[in-house]
Amino acid sequence: MQNDPTRKHLDFHDTHRAMAAMDVNYPDGASTGWHSHPRGQLLYAIEGVMIVRSVEGSWVVPPSRALWLAAGLEHDVKMAGEVKIRTVFIDATAIRHMPAGSCVIEVSPLLRELIVAAVRVPLDYAEGSRDDRLMQLLVDEVRVSDVLPLHLPMPEDERLKLICEAITEHPSDTSTASQWAERLRVTAKTVHRLFVKETGMSFAQWREQARLLFALRKLASGDRIIDVAFDCGYASQSAFTAMFRRHFGKPPSEFYR
Repeated sequence: MQNDPTRKHLDFHDTHRAMAAMDVNYPDGASTGWHSHPRGQLLYAIEGVMIVRSVEGSWVVPPSRALWLAAGLEHDVKMAGEVKIRTVFIDATAIRHMPAGSCVIEVSPLLRELIVAAVRVPLDYAEGSRDDRLMQLLVDEVRVSDVLPLHLPMPEDERLKLICEAITEHPSDTSTASQWAERLRVTAKTVHRLFVKETGMSFAQWREQARLLFALRKLASGDRIIDVAFDCGYASQSAFTAMFRRHFGKPPSEFYR
């Protein structure tokens, strides 16, 4: 397969089959630019970390995870480290019971190998063939994969955007909801209400999620855990590790292994 980042995806959407897979590699810091696909996309990287932005929010996708992007969703992918993408385009109107919305899923060892193998499947694979069965098994594995909390929803309210942008840029900021409310000349109750209404999370939950995604990017770049902990506003490495373990079931030192 080619490794040209400018490669067009047209052939992979025009095929008469409901599924098509491709590979493409990117250098550290590269970006795809804003674009969308007419089919759903299972976006996965066997190496490197992807930071995906969209109007729905942002996701951080390490090699142990994959991102399901709904058809038509405008998005941009930025690379942390050298990234080797293996992606599967799926027509969700023909392949039913795919995730209802964009989400990050856990990638089992079997699903990983199926995605890698799918890249070698020709666009015109025969119905009922081994290639067809491989693609169907891939879909079955996606359907049973756990959805993971790696999404940071962005609000539409302009007042809340100011808070969220500030936290995203400076995750070590420990300002409380009351302090933010005072700066915006609203009540703390209004801030809390808006967070739940606009993001589905409380202020504290959103800030922790923002810190978590920031930490994943920094860890992927090779930063020391203790430095990441302080950059995220935690008083100690142990406090940061406890938060990380609560979300992922393992400490940050083991996450990218």
